[in-house]
Amino acid sequence: MMRVSDALGRMFAELGISQVFGVVGSGNFRVTNALIESGASFVASRHEAGAASMADAYSRITGEVSALSLHQGCGLTNALTGITEAAKCHTPLLVLAADTAVGDVTSNFHIDQDAAVQALGATPMRLHSAETALADAARAFRVAQIERTTVVLSLPIDIQDQEIAYPGDRPASNLRVPKPAISQADAAELAQLLAGAERPVIIGGRGARAAKGVIRELAAAAGAVLIASGGGRGIFEGDEWALDIVGGFATDSAAELVREADLIVAFGVALNNWTTRGGTLLDTAKVVQVDDRVEAIGKHRLVDLGIVGDAGAVARAAREALDATARTGAGYRTPDVAERIRAARYWVDQEIPEVDEPGLVDPAALTNALDAMLPSERVVVVDGGNVNAYPGAHFRVPDDEGYVLPLSFQSIGLGLASVIGAAVARPDRMPVLGTGDGSLLMGAVELETAVRLGLGMVIVAYNDSAYGAEIHLFPDSTPREQEIVRFPDTDIAAIARGYGCDAITVRSLDDLGGVTAWLESGRDRPLVIDAKISGRASWLMAREHGH
Repeated sequence: MMRVSDALGRMFAELGISQVFGVVGSGNFRVTNALIESGASFVASRHEAGAASMADAYSRITGEVSALSLHQGCGLTNALTGITEAAKCHTPLLVLAADTAVGDVTSNFHIDQDAAVQALGATPMRLHSAETALADAARAFRVAQIERTTVVLSLPIDIQDQEIAYPGDRPASNLRVPKPAISQADAAELAQLLAGAERPVIIGGRGARAAKGVIRELAAAAGAVLIASGGGRGIFEGDEWALDIVGGFATDSAAELVREADLIVAFGVALNNWTTRGGTLLDTAKVVQVDDRVEAIGKHRLVDLGIVGDAGAVARAAREALDATARTGAGYRTPDVAERIRAARYWVDQEIPEVDEPGLVDPAALTNALDAMLPSERVVVVDGGNVNAYPGAHFRVPDDEGYVLPLSFQSIGLGLASVIGAAVARPDRMPVLGTGDGSLLMGAVELETAVRLGLGMVIVAYNDSAYGAEIHLFPDSTPREQEIVRFPDTDIAAIARGYGCDAITVRSLDDLGGVTAWLESGRDRPLVIDAKISGRASWLMAREHGH
């Protein structure tokens, strides 16, 4: 016999949870220790919000279900923004949320956890009794794993303290779910559209990562140009017929190549405003959307053909059907387009207008310089705000495990914790975070976590002493009105050193010698770059808002 909490920790480790993030309190102390004793690794964050973003980034990169361990009530509410981000991005994440004893509505910790979670779009589940605890918990793990969703499993503390036999009744651990059958008629129709297209473009998203090989084969057979969504950036890296990234972060020339397409096929992509530049990239093309979630088809944009199914299976079936289809279109892979792709692919190859503001560094030029200095084997994480275009578009990535874009909820301040989760997921790569001063200071407490873990990461703080997006969203506002989003110049480098980081202040490209020195060191702690940047609107803000 053993306590339910101990049995849960042991079972979760057996089911495959190897990484846990969290803040430990009385309600989750035992279950977390049971996971650790059963072989899982644990990262203690300094705040639950940070733990949630760490777990989200870890699971995005690895594709594995990670666990987020939280205290009841306030521990859960502290983590809700990160949980919402994960839920919106369909991250396979299992939140182990302690809960007050059944019926104890007078506890200071009591809230309706299921209702709170349901409102955010995550899946609420719970232990119903000691007798059903293992089955309840195993079911929650399988929902997170198979449905690729964020599950919040509430663990009432009185149920956790009861004793049960172990191993007890639970769903089979070797559960396999067959993939949905592919309609051959759909595959034939897709093949026919590709065969007749003059300028086909295939977009690959996070939902297509496992299928990137067969999608490349389909694109080659159809003469299609490839490009990745923001969430799937890096999926086609290295292919000579691939552009870097579609939508808001695309170079203008890359966007033009997509806009000229007569057929767009999207695999595992949400065709939202960011991906389609407000729909302008889809104005003239026929659009096919392939997704294994029926609710995703046509959610953001009407499509000409929607195919529900696994991306790899659909691409393979379409490839086979294409072989038997008479080709009428010439395809998009011409010598002229090849040259345009090479010129349009990366922001580092685009001309940058010179900015002459003494004492301030141009963020685009800074990012391009750092891109050349830092190792190519990297994981780039992007925070929100006015400055996100610079790290989000100018830093190149090696593949689809080299980029995390935690912006599905459009919250700033998730970047620092996310890059820690990315570093844990890929310890063989250099983590690189691009964040604003406002974003970094929101979660700066996790600098201690990065130092404690000995993470050799680069954190670029684009410091404009403001919530820059709001400055540029309201260009007609008065200086008096802007006071509420402007702040005194903060010495972020000094703050970072206080946490134990290495840090430098950059006001021009001549100040980057400290980066070289850090790269040549042991790199056993983060390097924080306090970049005092021009206060002008980023090129993305300027383009989107006409200033």
